[in-house]
Amino acid sequence: MLKAQQIYMILSALFIASLVVSNLIFQKFFYWDFFGLYTFEISVGILPYPVTFLITDIISEVYGKKKANLVVTTGIFASFFSLLIVYASDAVPATSWSPINNQLFGKVFGATAIAVFASMVAYLLAQYIDIQIFHFWKRLTKGKHLWLRNNFSTFLSQFVDTFSVLFLLCSFGKIDWELFGGLLLSGFLFKVLIAALDTPFLYAAVYGLRSMFNLKPAEELRFEEIRSEA
Repeated sequence: MLKAQQIYMILSALFIASLVVSNLIFQKFFYWDFFGLYTFEISVGILPYPVTFLITDIISEVYGKKKANLVVTTGIFASFFSLLIVYASDAVPATSWSPINNQLFGKVFGATAIAVFASMVAYLLAQYIDIQIFHFWKRLTKGKHLWLRNNFSTFLSQFVDTFSVLFLLCSFGKIDWELFGGLLLSGFLFKVLIAALDTPFLYAAVYGLRSMFNLKPAEELRFEEIRSEA
C-alpha cells in the first residue's frame, strides 16, 4: 500500500510548510472584527499554525501516535534548517540595485532566530501535549467521539502554545509586556474558533482515509503491516 505512505508524506509536507512559514511571517500583526462581537489582534503567523494541529490529529487517528510524533520531530529540524538559510541570506551583502537592501531584509527577518526559538519551545510543548491528550481520549472513549478528542486536545495545547510563545517573545523584548494579555486572549480565542471549525474537515479526512484503506473504527494503519504486504 504505497498510497498510504504517499498520503503520509503529503500530510507531513503540509505540516512542515505551515510550521516554517508561520515562523517567517510572524512580525506582521492584523486585526479581525468578528461580527462586531470581538476584535482579534493577532500575528499573521497564527494563520497557518492551526493547520499543523489538524494534520497531527489526522495522522494520530489514522496512522497512530508514533507517526504523529515523528512528523512533529521532523518539523523541528525543518524549522532550524530554515533558520540557517535565513542567517546565510542575511550575512551576504546586497547589491546596490537589489530591490531588498540589507537593512530591510534584517528588519523583516532579523527577529527570526528569536521567533524560531520561542516557536519551537511552544511548539514542542503544545504538539506533544496535543498528541498525548488526543490518544488519552481515544483510549477512554474506545475510539468513539472523534470531535471530543479533537477539540479537547487542541484547546489545551493551543493555550499552552499561545502562552509560551508570547511569554518568550515578551521576555526577549520583541513584544511589549502591556500587549501580553490582549494578544494571549485574542490568540487563544482565535485558535479555539479555528479548532471548532476544522472538526468537519477532520471527520471528512478520517472518513476518507478509513474508507480508502478499509480500516475499522479506532483501527490505525501500521507501516510495518504495509511493508509486510508489499
